[in-house]
Amino acid sequence: MLTPVGVACCAPWQCSGERSADSVGLLNLSDEILLCILYQLPVCDLLLNVANVCHKLRMLCYDKTLLSQVCLSDHYLVQKLFIKLSNHVQSLSLNGCYWLSGSTLKHLSRCRQLTQLDVTGCKLTTIRLSHLLSSLSLLRCLAFDVTSNFSSSQLSSEAVDTLSGLSELRQSLLTPSYGVVPYCAQLRLFITVSEEGVGVSCQLMVGQSSVPHYQQLEEFTARLAPGEVNQTLLLLYLAVFSVHIPERLRVFLVSIPGPNPAHWPSARTLAQSLGQRGDLEALQLPRTWLDPPSLKLALGGNSPHHLSFSRCPALWPQVFQLLLEGGVTDPTQLSSLNLSGINHVLYSDCRNIDDQLLASTMSRLAIGCSNLKHLNLMHTHYHHEKTPGLNNEMHLGSSLANLRKLCSLTLPACALSDGVNSNNSSNTNSPSSLLLGLKKSGRVGLQNYKPDLGQSSSVDSTSGLAQLTMGCTTLEALEIIGPGFVSVLPRLEPCTRSSVEPRGMCAWARGVGDAHIAALEGLKRLRCLTLAGLPGILKGTGLVHMAKHCKNLKVLSLANIGAVKTMNYAPALQETLRHCTQLQELRLEQPYLSANSAFFEALSCCPLLRRLCLISRSGTFDPSAIESFMERCRLVVMCHLFMGGTLVACRTLQKTLMERFSAERPALSVVIYPLHHEDLPSVIRDIPLTLLDTVTLFQSHVAQPPHLSPY
Repeated sequence: MLTPVGVACCAPWQCSGERSADSVGLLNLSDEILLCILYQLPVCDLLLNVANVCHKLRMLCYDKTLLSQVCLSDHYLVQKLFIKLSNHVQSLSLNGCYWLSGSTLKHLSRCRQLTQLDVTGCKLTTIRLSHLLSSLSLLRCLAFDVTSNFSSSQLSSEAVDTLSGLSELRQSLLTPSYGVVPYCAQLRLFITVSEEGVGVSCQLMVGQSSVPHYQQLEEFTARLAPGEVNQTLLLLYLAVFSVHIPERLRVFLVSIPGPNPAHWPSARTLAQSLGQRGDLEALQLPRTWLDPPSLKLALGGNSPHHLSFSRCPALWPQVFQLLLEGGVTDPTQLSSLNLSGINHVLYSDCRNIDDQLLASTMSRLAIGCSNLKHLNLMHTHYHHEKTPGLNNEMHLGSSLANLRKLCSLTLPACALSDGVNSNNSSNTNSPSSLLLGLKKSGRVGLQNYKPDLGQSSSVDSTSGLAQLTMGCTTLEALEIIGPGFVSVLPRLEPCTRSSVEPRGMCAWARGVGDAHIAALEGLKRLRCLTLAGLPGILKGTGLVHMAKHCKNLKVLSLANIGAVKTMNYAPALQETLRHCTQLQELRLEQPYLSANSAFFEALSCCPLLRRLCLISRSGTFDPSAIESFMERCRLVVMCHLFMGGTLVACRTLQKTLMERFSAERPALSVVIYPLHHEDLPSVIRDIPLTLLDTVTLFQSHVAQPPHLSPY
């Protein structure tokens, strides 16, 4: 953080006439250059620190190019800024500022120049919303939560007038409702998000409003949480599409979890309409809504930027054909592609669906869609066959290495392996290999990673991954997820009460170990790393090697690493954390985790850490160690622990942390609860949604809809 003293140390001689003729200081630079420098600083620093240095910097800090668009989602001094921003800001995002009180939010009414406002996750009553809308007559874009206490009858006539002029609306529905849609006749973009809080009958909607008419609509996005009620709610929102498809519609994204979402009869009509205009930008539909002919109608003649066919492996051949054989006008326009499959461990009725990837097809895709930046291949399979002495096919890693602009990637664990030869195959499937991690090993301390330790022929087994890291030098986010991995707390899947050995794991995935993790050292720009469901990792030495070379790592998520019956890589994890000096977020889901003083001492080496989530079946924690850690790491505003222990012990620690640290950290969220307690679902529902989405509940963040993806 830039302090006034840090800037003012140069100011006296820069502003006075005593400086030497050859010296050039910060304030001697042109206003244009200074604005470019100040643009890189957070708004909090600009207004609360830099603006107090001298008159010139104060004038520049209030320049409209710096304050017209402001995002305060990750800043915790918001209260002090509203008054300073009131006459300048035009676009303001408070998304996820769950800690702001109603008395603080009322100051938003002073920002009368606002045209865009995002208060998703904020505690906003209908009356407060009405008062706010009445004061912001210029507002054109609004995002907010529709809670169970929302009542459209409490909106004033001035608020309704403001809503009538909105062109963009995003509603997060925590209860079945049309929200404010009936008042928004000019909508161009509409997003609805149904969360777990929607749990009552949709019959409550009868009489609330008429079905909205999307005459000007260009973008429609709906993301649903699990539950039949949510699907019924979506069909009510889409009822008008059966009568009339908006003529300007170019983005249609609908995500419904589960293997068999309810069919929508108007899907084919929609596909035909999207294909006629040739300006489709983004498309995502549930797998029961589309068949190959409808898909051809929708994509034919278009050049989309974002495509998601998650859980739709039956459509993938048609997708590849359209992208590679002229069905799409310009495949180089595609920047995001989601081809994640179906978790067969959760949905046994889908196990016969072919989700195997071919390196040759992916190679053609990499060449044809050369500008692809985000690619998700979760819950798929790739089994590279390697026969000594023969000319083997190209590895998937070599194919993906052609994507030179790739920024985020999700791969199945088996895609990292170079193949299972006759020697390794027998070892991998032998009874002794399945018990790796259960036997006691010599207490020789933590070994440094060496290519010839841990796995035989480790250099050869990572050659495909090495080509990937050499080719995709711009990669910033990587997710490696085992084919059968099931989180105890999934985001968009049925919850499970136990963490078990992955049943969908293949021999190729079991062969992925420390050598493969160490090979990630070539990704120098890596910021976010997720490793889940990797039983082949033994000691975790690869994690240490990776952390030493990937200095910019900010987000680390580890789940079910090594054998789930014991935690063998605890010493390596602690050593890894000591090297993650830039780490801001850690999610660790591991059975038998011991969150003791040694663990939190290592975690204290991450001075920038803000969010922490520990999930462990039969795990233990040391209350005094956690309290000492929170004292040392003063930036931590999220501490979620779902482990073992009694309910009394968990509540006592949670109360202690809140009472001691909440005053100096207004955004502090502490949730400590037994993992297998029957009331855990209700506890999770009370957690702020922004924390659930990003950290607490496991989900992939790659190649998500543009408004949801963090990359």
